[in-house]
Amino acid sequence: MRPVIVTRHGAVRGTTGPDGIARFKNIPYAAAPAGPLRFAPPRPPTPWNGTRDADAYGPTAPKAPYAAPMDRLIPEVDIPGEDFLNLNVWTPDPAARLPVMVWVHGGAFSNGSGSVPGYDGTAFARDGVVLVTLNYRLGAHGFLHLGPEDTAPANLGLLDQIAALEWVRDNIASFGGDPGRVTVFGQSAGAMSIGALLAMPVAKGLFHRAVLQSGAAHHVLSPDSAARVGARLAAVLGVPPTRTDLAAVPLERLLAAQQLLRAEISARPDPALWGEAALNLMPFEPVVDRATLPRVPIEAIADGTAADVDVLVGCTRDEFRLFTVPTGLAPLVTDDLLESRAAAYGLPPLGVRAYRAAFPGAAPGDLFAEIATDWFYRLPALRLAEARSRQGAHAFVYEFVWPSPAHGGGLGACHAAEVPFVFDHVADPGFAPLLGDAPPQRLADSMHAAWVAFATTGDPGWPAYREPDRTVRRFGAPPTLAHAPREHLRALWEGVR
Repeated sequence: MRPVIVTRHGAVRGTTGPDGIARFKNIPYAAAPAGPLRFAPPRPPTPWNGTRDADAYGPTAPKAPYAAPMDRLIPEVDIPGEDFLNLNVWTPDPAARLPVMVWVHGGAFSNGSGSVPGYDGTAFARDGVVLVTLNYRLGAHGFLHLGPEDTAPANLGLLDQIAALEWVRDNIASFGGDPGRVTVFGQSAGAMSIGALLAMPVAKGLFHRAVLQSGAAHHVLSPDSAARVGARLAAVLGVPPTRTDLAAVPLERLLAAQQLLRAEISARPDPALWGEAALNLMPFEPVVDRATLPRVPIEAIADGTAADVDVLVGCTRDEFRLFTVPTGLAPLVTDDLLESRAAAYGLPPLGVRAYRAAFPGAAPGDLFAEIATDWFYRLPALRLAEARSRQGAHAFVYEFVWPSPAHGGGLGACHAAEVPFVFDHVADPGFAPLLGDAPPQRLADSMHAAWVAFATTGDPGWPAYREPDRTVRRFGAPPTLAHAPREHLRALWEGVR
């Protein structure tokens, strides 16, 4: 028998498998952002009569495909349709009162969806969690800002996420979830989104714990930088830099232009052209517009914003190798390029020498991956943990260190490699190009259990991160505890990151 649940906007009919897990897919949490709503804040969905079938994934946010070779390494789903502000729910018992986890997908704010098969929530529901995945506006639709004369709200993608969390608050009890125990978790741009949500007044009270994987609270754009990106987008399209003119551009042309901007930034990361996006390498990101996002998130968090939200944060050991090894960039990095990129990150020559000493014999491309990993991911994670612990909130830090055998072992423990372990989906064929043929199930058991424990009790199973001990759970085979790992390298970035 197919289960039916009544939400505030209408009834939905899901499916139940032989495992007893009920699944509800393609539930609208906001109106379709089409026509006059394309660049408008999310609005409630139109209520429906009768019972809506919720047995298949719905449309996903418009996006260009990943460029090669990422298109082979990162699973992606593209389902056309305008009504893509939807979410999916897995529950073991609609009559229960269980912890809730809400997944915010990554994709550099321009790709990804909550409908990737590897994000299936069955394992979480099996272990007593109501799991929610969602779609939100990407690229210019989600993060366009055109400067002081642009009176429309920035950060529509973040406002979509907040609308989804409001839907969870108002409806999740009918699916067996406890609206007072909501954990948001996300990876890459999803984690960076959560870092912003922690600093957004309108998100206060919508979640109680947060897990940030390979992203924290540093990656945002100033209004000036965002306006430069918006102006360049309009120039590429040959239209005036207004929302009205950009909204009139056919979708395929807009997506192609967004993809071109990403290529331009990577080819010429000049701050004079792109502002902060030149270092972040993402043209569309959360914007500190002073309205929806009043301050740089890490600064607001350090001053006590969302101090009641416990945090689990971390990264993979070799994050940036995903972007240097498969692309062929690693062997092209020279000593001069290494020095110039390190200087752009704010690391002085003495710091580069310290990395050379820490990794004797490493090629410039390998040293660049180490430095970029620290600047992009590791240091923001540690700074967030420091800020939370100094405010008296619990903060737990992890590092994923299992090296993938893919690409001849060159990927190491790279960006995105931990995601299938968190979801207990290491056998999903979509992850095989990233993980190889035999990823360790025992590591998935350990990592997935830690995420469930944190959502359920607030304790993932190791000591909280506090100075000077700086305890870090390293997820390898087997998991271990480390105390102040890479301390001499962390100290190099004091005052920089």
